[in-house]
Amino acid sequence: MRTLASAGVSLDSKDSLGLTALHMAAANGHLEIVEYLVSQGVDLNASNMEKNTPLHWACLNGHIEVVKKLILAGASLGVLNSHEKTPVDEALTQGKMDVIDAVNAAVAQLEVAGVSVS
Repeated sequence: MRTLASAGVSLDSKDSLGLTALHMAAANGHLEIVEYLVSQGVDLNASNMEKNTPLHWACLNGHIEVVKKLILAGASLGVLNSHEKTPVDEALTQGKMDVIDAVNAAVAQLEVAGVSVS
């Protein structure tokens, strides 16, 4: 990842399905890569062809730490995908209550810090 960035490749580049490096890292639970990409200022709310964001993928796949990191970094909870579902809706559909708990904890942490959550 760092090699690509140092070679001038945009870390927000999309593949033929509209997936970015952040989508793939979030979908697969690669927290260190997510942290690196966030530190490089990538688009946290980039959407693929189905309008899923990296947060949708992290919620769908139950990657708790990635979910928290994305929310704390400013990823939007209100983005609707092509099925008219938010990331939280997707977690609920999959019965991933641990993801819902993580979302609530991250939102509470932001609210205590005085940050508005969308």
